[in-house]
Amino acid sequence: MTRVFHRLTNHFRTTKHPRWMTYTLLAAAGYNALWGLWVGLFPAQSFTLLGMNVPEYLPLWQSVGLMVGCYAIGYFIAAFNPYLYWPMVLVGLIGKVLGPLGMIYAVASSQLPLAFAWNNLTNDVIWWIPFFFILRGAYQHLLESVPLEPKRA
Repeated sequence: MTRVFHRLTNHFRTTKHPRWMTYTLLAAAGYNALWGLWVGLFPAQSFTLLGMNVPEYLPLWQSVGLMVGCYAIGYFIAAFNPYLYWPMVLVGLIGKVLGPLGMIYAVASSQLPLAFAWNNLTNDVIWWIPFFFILRGAYQHLLESVPLEPKRA
C-alpha cells in the first residue's frame, strides 16, 4: 500500500495541469480570504447591505468568516497542483453544495429571508462548475496515467 501511495504522489508532483485550474483556485483563495476577513472584521455589514436587521449573534457569523478564510489556505495550496491536492477541492465543493442546501432550509422554514441567499450565490454556487471540472480532470488524469494494479514480475 505504501508503495502505491508513493507512486501516486510522486507522479502527481510532476504532473502538468491546465492553467485555468490554477487561476480558478487562486481566485477562490483570494475571494475566500477577503470575504472571511470582511465578515470577521465587519460582521454587521453584510446584514446591513442586504437590508436585514443586524442579529445579536455576530460572533457566530464571525466564526463563519473564519471558516471561509481557512478554505482560502486550502485553495491556495491546491492551486499549484490540483491533481495532487484534489481532496482540498473536493472538501471545498462539498461545503459549497451543503451551504446552499442549508440556506434553502433556512429560507423555507422562515429562519432567514431570501435576500440572505445572495451570500450563497457568490460564496458557493459560482464555484460549482469549475470545482467539478477540476475534480473530473484529476480523476481522468489518474485513470490515464497511473496503473491501479502493481506490475507483476
